[in-house]
Amino acid sequence: MKLALLSDIHANIQAFDTCLSHARDHGAQQFALLGDFVGYGGDPVAVVERAQELANDGAVLVKGNHDAMAVAPPAEVKAIGDSTAAWTHDQLSVSQLQFLDNLPMIRQQSTILLVHASVDDPELWRYVYDQRSAGASLDAAVHMPDVRYVFGGHVHQQTLYYRGAGLDLMKFMPTPGVAVPVPKHRHWLATIGSVGQPRDHNPQAMYALFDTDKLQLTFHRVSYDHQAAAAAIRAAGLPVFFAERLEVGR
Repeated sequence: MKLALLSDIHANIQAFDTCLSHARDHGAQQFALLGDFVGYGGDPVAVVERAQELANDGAVLVKGNHDAMAVAPPAEVKAIGDSTAAWTHDQLSVSQLQFLDNLPMIRQQSTILLVHASVDDPELWRYVYDQRSAGASLDAAVHMPDVRYVFGGHVHQQTLYYRGAGLDLMKFMPTPGVAVPVPKHRHWLATIGSVGQPRDHNPQAMYALFDTDKLQLTFHRVSYDHQAAAAAIRAAGLPVFFAERLEVGR
């Protein structure tokens, strides 16, 4: 079975639909959506509608920090991430807000654990960006029965960590489109990158495919109409910065 892993869509329907199509073309049979459906982008309604459709078809979803902020926007904007929460809240229907609010923080499927940020106190939205933080997340996960794989987002980067013979984690930077063997005798943690807002100076969308039969994980980069996504941000009257960053992938 091929499981498509998508995270940090950020109200970018162009990137979302392109990644879904790419995943299906590459044999995806199930979808896991790892949070941050909204925030920053100009099409939160369309993205949440698509997520609801996928959930109705059996996709597994977890909540991201921007989803939580859209449900309950901060009273004061203190960081760039807070700046579109109130606008997003006003765009979404009551039922869509309830949908986001009811999403779980973590989900386990057999040997796979899905989370937006870190398994270590997921509600604190800790970033998993190095071996230390990956180790804390993995340590929290391996106490759960049968978990061998942790998949998350939040950091907008594609990185794979694994625990070898010792206690230290090894960090691996994958090559897009190249399958990486991930055998069950090790513990693995991957941050799968951002569908809707890449930040590595490459505007191509990110997602990953996990082949549970071959035990291979493939990270993908996909070109999409980022100009249309940027135009949607401008048309919505959101800060131009969010449009500009899509155009250069920063």
